[in-house]
Amino acid sequence: MPKNQKVENELLTVRDFIRHGVSCFNKAGIVYGHGTDNAFDEATYLVLETLHLPVNQLEPYLDARLTKPERKAVATILDKRITTRKPAAYLTHKAYIQGLSFYVDERVLVPRSLIGELLCSDFILADNPATVLDLCTGSGCLAILAAHVFPSAQIDATDLSPDALAIAKKNVKESDCADRITLYKGDLFKPLKNKKYDLIITNPPYVDKRAMKDLPPEYRHEPRMALASGDDGLDIIRRILAEAPQHLMAGGGLLCEIGRGRDLLEAEYPHLEFLWLDTETSAGEVFWLTRGQLTR
Repeated sequence: MPKNQKVENELLTVRDFIRHGVSCFNKAGIVYGHGTDNAFDEATYLVLETLHLPVNQLEPYLDARLTKPERKAVATILDKRITTRKPAAYLTHKAYIQGLSFYVDERVLVPRSLIGELLCSDFILADNPATVLDLCTGSGCLAILAAHVFPSAQIDATDLSPDALAIAKKNVKESDCADRITLYKGDLFKPLKNKKYDLIITNPPYVDKRAMKDLPPEYRHEPRMALASGDDGLDIIRRILAEAPQHLMAGGGLLCEIGRGRDLLEAEYPHLEFLWLDTETSAGEVFWLTRGQLTR
């Protein structure tokens, strides 16, 4: 009897399949980081998403018995997570940020920016910004989230990848704020000409050359251009710091995620007064700079 068929026959409930997924994931040594950071959350997400159940409401369904087609579908996707080593979001074609869901596939980076949490936090980045720019928008998730957080703002978003923009276009169209979001194809600020913004947010590529060589299989499924940024990971961030002042309104500011390059960045730009913002799962990976600080 094939392994999957045996699993389908012997496991009956949501609880059974989550437990099975955790055991298999631990045994296989898969790598997380695309929305979850442990085997239990990964298995729970895959099981609930495959069953079209709310991903944040496990308890009511734990002991629900599954139909035969449901058991087959869940067993299959848990097995795919191990055999393909694809991030879960690529298997379900869905990722979540701050409760909003977005379509994703291998043409775009899996949404997981720390900026999402900061946009929805008590930290006020700009005083009710009228204009917001999302650089390196990828799936469009931060642009759409910004439109929700700032309901009166006009949002522009840029990306160099036509594949990423195709997905962003799909997500924007399916959002309830498509009339306030404009997508541009081009390299950072180039397609924007002389436009200026109250707030610029960006989660640019920031993986260094050495780390790119050591990427786990899960991360190798993502577009290289969405990850790599030169020898030390700061090539694109340097360009953003140089060009951002020309595109910020007086009193505006830049919110940028850089991963683990804080020490390098501070050493190279000792004159900049970076404000490092911590999130629930990170410290010193996102900075805030005002236009005044950037031009000082």
